[in-house]
Amino acid sequence: MKKKSQIILKKLFTHPVSANVKWSEIEMLLAELGAEISEREGSRVGIKLFGDRRVFHRLHPSPNTDKGAIASIRDWLKVNGVKP
Repeated sequence: MKKKSQIILKKLFTHPVSANVKWSEIEMLLAELGAEISEREGSRVGIKLFGDRRVFHRLHPSPNTDKGAIASIRDWLKVNGVKP
């Protein structure tokens, strides 16, 4: 895993949840893990990873990700054995 992806992964696993994780960084990390990322209606983003599909909402105009989405992604990664 690239160093930048490792840094992002550490941000996702910090407690309390970080409020300054950019959605583009999360997409980069998930793509490196093998995710298929697709655009959906509006600001939704479909992600297929670990044989599972999830849909997340990309906030706008802010580039940062919602804390609830970060917690959800963190739990999804944790359940599938991805840890910093």
